[in-house]
Amino acid sequence: MNVLFLTHRLPYAPNRGDRNRAFHLLKAMSRFADVSLFSLIHDDEEAAEIDRVPFARHVTTARIPRIRNLVRGAASLATARPLTHSLLDAPEIPEMLERLIATRPPDVVVAFCSGMARFAIQPPLAGLPLVIDMVDVDSAKWQQVARRARGPMRWVYGREAKTLAAFEAKASRQAFETLVVNDREFATLTQIAPGARVSVLQNGIDLESFGPADQPSAEPIVIFCGVMNYYPNEEGVLWFGREVWPLIRAARSDARFRIVGSSPTRAIRHLAEVDASIDVVGTVPSVQPYLHQAAVSVAPLRLARGIQTKVIEALAAGLPVVLTHAVQEGLPAAVEPGCVSAETPEDFARGVLELLGSSPQSRRSRARGAVLDGLTWDEQTRRLEGILAGAVTAWHARRPGLQS
Repeated sequence: MNVLFLTHRLPYAPNRGDRNRAFHLLKAMSRFADVSLFSLIHDDEEAAEIDRVPFARHVTTARIPRIRNLVRGAASLATARPLTHSLLDAPEIPEMLERLIATRPPDVVVAFCSGMARFAIQPPLAGLPLVIDMVDVDSAKWQQVARRARGPMRWVYGREAKTLAAFEAKASRQAFETLVVNDREFATLTQIAPGARVSVLQNGIDLESFGPADQPSAEPIVIFCGVMNYYPNEEGVLWFGREVWPLIRAARSDARFRIVGSSPTRAIRHLAEVDASIDVVGTVPSVQPYLHQAAVSVAPLRLARGIQTKVIEALAAGLPVVLTHAVQEGLPAAVEPGCVSAETPEDFARGVLELLGSSPQSRRSRARGAVLDGLTWDEQTRRLEGILAGAVTAWHARRPGLQS
């Protein structure tokens, strides 16, 4: 089977949520198919990894012209075109895809997220067997952001939610099958696109690489891991740093809050500038050593879609997690015993303080209450071959004169 895999970021290195999922889908597909990868490239750091991508038979990339796309995006606000599609674009993409399918005709196209599904349903790929991994329903995320925004941005985010929902419905109905990460996203997408074939393919985890250290840390370090210019992460960490952390420090003057993840914004860096107990670490080769040094992980996101894999990774590393209801709603029920759910600053601080006041062994025991055995990537991607083969079979059944 020849697969054309479209991704909005190069799926390597797998150091952020979207890259991690795309990486493991690519790895799984390479076991039963020859995969041609077509990825958008956003910066020099990403471009430097092109030749290192494993599992793909061929890799083709297009560089995003950021300034051009911002200008075109502003102009598109008067149309029904999602801003996402203007920002994830490059003028040479149709010609590149034309050459790609002429030299390596795909049996099936797999489009990762709504931004790449657009290319799959328009020429030259239109009409080919298609599976979409929507991951999260992005329109629902923008609707959440719009409710919190003020001024003109409230209208911009609301418009994006509306236009993207219309596209998600159209694309899902044209695909053989559309994948999402959990039951919440399933309910959202089936409401937007009734009649579309939608199924859940959860995120997985490499349990061995995230296994806990031999001895749990006794240091009173609270940790958050995530890409820090991603709005829900930034908004959640700022809320925690400004509203929750002072309550924790008032009770535990020895506590430290460590923020680990790429691209910390100016507002995030400012947290550390005004409070010496907060460390902004930035990009790291691996988050595991930082998890092993910590006592408690937090997921204070108030805007959360999909599965927050950072929670499962922290649990696998032996840390209990204090999280918001929005994060909890997207998680498998099997992991909840390792978590403490809280909503107000006072309740969130209380949850963290109770865990910090426990022994290291008690915290480790709390984390081990989460059942993670069924959450490996191998387990989650087991159905992928059947899904893609089904798309090819269904396509040929509609075109009886085109037998492979």
